[in-house]
Amino acid sequence: MIPVATRRWPALLALLVAAVTGACASATGARPQPFPQPAGARAERPRPPEPESEAPATGSNRPSLPPAPIPSSATTLLLTTALDLRGVQYRNGGSDPTGFDCSGFTQWVFARNGIALPREVKDQVRMGEPIERDELVPGDLVFFATTSSSASHVGIALDAETFVHAPSSRGVVRVERLTTDYWTRRFVGVRRIIGN
Repeated sequence: MIPVATRRWPALLALLVAAVTGACASATGARPQPFPQPAGARAERPRPPEPESEAPATGSNRPSLPPAPIPSSATTLLLTTALDLRGVQYRNGGSDPTGFDCSGFTQWVFARNGIALPREVKDQVRMGEPIERDELVPGDLVFFATTSSSASHVGIALDAETFVHAPSSRGVVRVERLTTDYWTRRFVGVRRIIGN
């Protein structure tokens, strides 16, 4: 017979894992620590996004969106910063390149480019200007309801169909498609922080 304490151990471990990975925004109040950019640092265009989720839906279910405008140099630098962080591990409460949660990621990327954002998703969703989904441009913040009925996850739009974010699922900063069923059903809004 297996002792009662041994039988409870897997359930407690599962509960701990769910608690750590379930939420995106952190209440730690951690602040990003942007690093100075050395003189002559590159200011190149971001690499093309490499979505890691399934291919977008085709046919009438796929939204018809206009092509995104060419980003300004400030937006290009912001997107380059974000894309250079692909592969960084998810860390609940993380707000630097040793590990990010979603709002820590967006806060760090914007701070690295001279723009202050609050730490939590619930505060970031009130920043900037609200934008209609069909007016989304590179650099806009995109918000989703993943753990509640209001915004609880945030990412940075790369174009009309892709965004980069720090999800707890699969645990690394990566690019995904806004047009997948999962993100379409959870989409709650767009906020423009920088002029494009």
